[in-house]
Amino acid sequence: MRHFCRWFLAAFAVFLSASVFAQSVPTPPAVAARAWLLLDVGSGQLLASERPDERIEPASLTKLMTAYLTFSALKQKSIAAGQQVPISPRAWKSQGSRMFIEPNMPVTVDQLIHGVIIQSGNDACVALAELIAGSEELFAQMMNREAQRLGLKNSHFMNATGLPDPQHYTTARDLSVLASAIIRDFPEYYPIYSQKEYTYNRITQANRNRLLYLDPTVDGMKTGHTDSAGYCLIATAKRGPRRLLSVVLGTASDALRAQESGKLLNFGFQFYDTVQLYRKDQAVSEFRVWKGSQNAVKAGFPYDFTLSLPHGMASRIKASLVSQQPLIAPIAQGARIGTLKLTLDDKPWADYPVQALEAVPVAGFFGRLWDTIRLWLQ
Repeated sequence: MRHFCRWFLAAFAVFLSASVFAQSVPTPPAVAARAWLLLDVGSGQLLASERPDERIEPASLTKLMTAYLTFSALKQKSIAAGQQVPISPRAWKSQGSRMFIEPNMPVTVDQLIHGVIIQSGNDACVALAELIAGSEELFAQMMNREAQRLGLKNSHFMNATGLPDPQHYTTARDLSVLASAIIRDFPEYYPIYSQKEYTYNRITQANRNRLLYLDPTVDGMKTGHTDSAGYCLIATAKRGPRRLLSVVLGTASDALRAQESGKLLNFGFQFYDTVQLYRKDQAVSEFRVWKGSQNAVKAGFPYDFTLSLPHGMASRIKASLVSQQPLIAPIAQGARIGTLKLTLDDKPWADYPVQALEAVPVAGFFGRLWDTIRLWLQ
């Protein structure tokens, strides 16, 4: 339900009045990258972007999905953090960046997770894929099913590592959805992304995310690089209650991906405010219900309803609530029953769905009959 609500919020944040909004939106900095975006994680709003839906090679950013499925398996108790993992010759001989696991050296799921996230080990990815799915090929099928469930509309995975393949692709937008899902769904594992180094097999490797060393508010998330993909970085920072996330793809160097990511994060924090309009499950209003066991239903949002707005714009936003009428029982909890209409300087700005915070079953025979007569008279 939480995934659906977030998606629903983003999907219905339609219709910006360009003539009014453009006068207030700050111009983002120039970013030397093939594609990029800046996201407010709390509100789910894109603050700025360039070619967010262009298909790109994700390189090691793929490992976000590998980690997501591993965290899911831990949550479902199909694997355990302290479980010893057998290492196949295929995992041991993986190309590219490695954790340096060996067939005869003990390694646990927890150690492999650290190897995937901090050391970007391809060998660790293959070992986890084989543990969870039996083979990397079957794991790739799981990755694609999970991508569909999360709403990644332009992604397809062929392996757990991100090694190049013509049918292995994603977009900046899809990567932002995936990264946000990890932060939201697995807060107990997310802190691993902030660790600056990890040691296994007496080999210490540093986290390749330079921003972890340059900005104390940055606490993740993942780097990627191949010759064809360029240098890529998903970075996220939390300053006060706000969390922003940048996706920068296809830069020319390691230093440049960090520089451009930091530039975007600073822009977002400096020029935008996050405003909370309503709390989770706060009754914004009550709507009239016909033929129900009760005459009204509480309306609101099953999540904290926040907006990202340029500095100074919050006072110019006005909200009005419109009910879908007639509302006839039964009404399911979470059903859309109205629309929150926002205006900017009295001009239409955005519409958001309002949901039923409670279920309303149908009334008895005489209650339904009486409301039928009243509706007919109206």
